[in-house]
Amino acid sequence: MKLIVGLGNPGIEYQFTPHNLGFLAVDRIAEQCGVVVNNRHCHAQTARARIGNEDVVLAKPETYMNLSGMSVRELVEEYEARPATDLVVLYDELDLPFGTLRVRPRGRSAGHNGVESVIGALGTQEFLRIRMGVAPEHAVADGAKYVLSQFKKAQYPAVDQVLDTSVEAVKVILAEGVQAAMNRFNRKAEEEAAGGE
Repeated sequence: MKLIVGLGNPGIEYQFTPHNLGFLAVDRIAEQCGVVVNNRHCHAQTARARIGNEDVVLAKPETYMNLSGMSVRELVEEYEARPATDLVVLYDELDLPFGTLRVRPRGRSAGHNGVESVIGALGTQEFLRIRMGVAPEHAVADGAKYVLSQFKKAQYPAVDQVLDTSVEAVKVILAEGVQAAMNRFNRKAEEEAAGGE
């Protein structure tokens, strides 16, 4: 069983904020699979789905971002998943340009409290992650305040695009492996970044 976990904060006030891109991505995957993520299980909202040849559990931890690891650890234990091969975590990344996406097989948290919590709870940095860029166009004084602010209307097309790309990245990871996904999506992100300079 593969676990596809999006990080975010529960509550309508956080729904359409940069910090909730992980939740929005899981909802987009669920929508394409014809399921709704609304079962309460392991301190998360979950749904079972099938993507290609893989049975997956889609999950949105309800523990709030900074305690995401508690829910992820419960899910990993419940489904006897191996973090290095069976877990994919989707989340927002302030270090990447808005609307870009990068696939990574492991790594540090880079200051992301949700990822820090997952690393701490699992005791390993070895899990797949899909990082979705939310860096603002102009510098902001308070990054924490920015990621909890509502998206601006002008950002919607880029948000929509990165959510669709995240669905594609999950499909490629499951069907062809993380290296294939990195080759396809990380190169594309680099080309877009270079084209925008």
